[in-house]
Amino acid sequence: MSPQDIVVLLKIITYANQPWYQDQLAQALQISQSEISKSLARSKFAGLIDNSGKKVFKMALFEFLQYGIRYVFPEQPGALVRGVPTAHSALPLSQRIVSEEHYVWPYGKGKIRGQAITPLYPSVVDAVQNDEKLHELLALVDALRVGKAREKEIAVQALKDRILDEDLK
Repeated sequence: MSPQDIVVLLKIITYANQPWYQDQLAQALQISQSEISKSLARSKFAGLIDNSGKKVFKMALFEFLQYGIRYVFPEQPGALVRGVPTAHSALPLSQRIVSEEHYVWPYGKGKIRGQAITPLYPSVVDAVQNDEKLHELLALVDALRVGKAREKEIAVQALKDRILDEDLK
């Protein structure tokens, strides 16, 4: 698995039951079509997506995120930078967790300052600018990567609601 595989799978989940194509996915995530193809192949091999490459095995992905993401793609907060909020600093966790400590993906046009968190893939910052659902899912994943016990517990429940719910709240 590569970090962008998680980004690709989460983007597919945001499409819910709507049809999608690899070129559309590549454009939305600003990842080349060849990388999308390789990502889908890795996800098939890992048992996270069906053989057609269109249907994410949501329970398998959820379990991987819940139990494995912090070990496979660990992250330590870095320097104070301007950026796009993530983890508990972004929705939906920012509605439930009040903290003076902010986490951000570094981005020159960002609106807040906080500790830098390396996104799972560099183009994530641009991809989430007009994709609220993807931003929420990736922020929840970051909460699992860097959060404390309480943040992780809330993030797991929020991910469960979003990934395992067909309507994607």
